[in-house]
Amino acid sequence: MYLVVDIGNSHTVTGMYDGERLLDQWRLKSDAKSTADELAIRYHSLFSMAGIDKGKIRGIVIASVVPTLETAWLADCRRHFATELERDIVVVSYDRLKSLIKVALDNPQEVGADRLVNAIAAHHLKPCKQIVIDFGTAITFDCVTETCTYLGGTILPGIAISLEALASRTAKLPHIDVSEAPPRIIGKSTVQAMKSGILYGYGAMIDGLVGGIKKEMAPAVGEDFRVVATGGMATLIAPFSSSIDLIDPMLTLTGLSVIYRKTVLS
Repeated sequence: MYLVVDIGNSHTVTGMYDGERLLDQWRLKSDAKSTADELAIRYHSLFSMAGIDKGKIRGIVIASVVPTLETAWLADCRRHFATELERDIVVVSYDRLKSLIKVALDNPQEVGADRLVNAIAAHHLKPCKQIVIDFGTAITFDCVTETCTYLGGTILPGIAISLEALASRTAKLPHIDVSEAPPRIIGKSTVQAMKSGILYGYGAMIDGLVGGIKKEMAPAVGEDFRVVATGGMATLIAPFSSSIDLIDPMLTLTGLSVIYRKTVLS
């Protein structure tokens, strides 16, 4: 068995694998102040409840955009797992992934680990030109070719950030729940208007960006091209976008599993 860890700004998603099979997965809030011992208590309790013997874990792969949490996770792994596991702890970085993906950027080191993981996962599942949209704290568009070359992408504020900005920077706009869509685009109340702006607005923005990116990637007529969405808000926005072909909430975990199997087990 091996553990995969995706440390994001808002949430940390972990998955326990046996080969290619996902045994269990957990999604918890990311707390940048967590210590190694606090992580150990939290996750070893989850392992116990799932009936997983941590002594059978033979490897760990970590992708992180939160340096302090990455440090805490590494300390947790080194302290609370078997000492022989040290050689099988993989921290995702461009240098570690050179055999799996080519990065066509001036400075490949600056690409977020999660973005490379998603690109590798998408290519593994279907090797074609595609865009991966990750709806997290920020919304990222990542472009990957049929030969698994990472071309770059775009980054924009996530939905939660936009909602928080509306409520905190205006005198009369409230905090709202956008899990329920308004009946029409033209809102008949302030809350309806805000919901419409977020849901239909983000949907239209996604379609516009996808259209522009697709032109730059220039797929040939009849060539496979797809748009994959992942992240916590993907299912919320997908109904308002005509460009999204597939929602895969496990995409990042799949990518981490592929990385571990191809860089450690192969």
